[in-house]
Amino acid sequence: MAALTVAISACSSNETPSTQTGSAASSSAAAPSSSAMAAGDGVTTNADVFGPACSQLPQGDAPGSLDNMGPQPVASAASTNPLLATLVTAVGAVPGLADTLNAQQAITVFAPANPAFEAVQKQVGDEAFNALLADPNKLGALLQYHVVGKRYDAASLVAAGTTTQLAGGTLTIGGTPQAPTITDGKGNTATVLCGNIPTKNATVFVIDKVLMPAS
Repeated sequence: MAALTVAISACSSNETPSTQTGSAASSSAAAPSSSAMAAGDGVTTNADVFGPACSQLPQGDAPGSLDNMGPQPVASAASTNPLLATLVTAVGAVPGLADTLNAQQAITVFAPANPAFEAVQKQVGDEAFNALLADPNKLGALLQYHVVGKRYDAASLVAAGTTTQLAGGTLTIGGTPQAPTITDGKGNTATVLCGNIPTKNATVFVIDKVLMPAS
């Protein structure tokens, strides 16, 4: 609890957000395919999607399904994903951030699932959590810590070992292409709930924790 409270309060208000800033889910439990691993540009297809929570995505071309998200830029695609409702609300609270993310080219997004935000709220308390949501500078910096200015699939992500975030700071990548782990600046390690999700300009990894920068 203390570590998360310090991490949230340490997102200084002078950290303004950077201006840089499929098939049915039934196939999503499969490991990343050889086609994604060979591509080298981080671009994935529905066949490459994997993870235990992928089956929770809508089927066919319904909003939030892989087929529906794929042609859309990342913020628009996330807005229909039922796993990411809290994240979408947070992005919407930062003026211009959704448009900035949609305009980026070839990025990777680590997207905390709804329970990840619920866990933070429970640990730091409603007052601190709501204060973060109400401060677009702090919130924007925290959200952009979840975005990498390069597009990775699971295999190339694990091969890279570390990533540099749009908001500054780094993440450490471990595990395997079938089960990557993401360790933040505070030493907290997230696992992938649904990875290699393709969108028009990003590859998305839905994760089980909110990532915290070192400072």
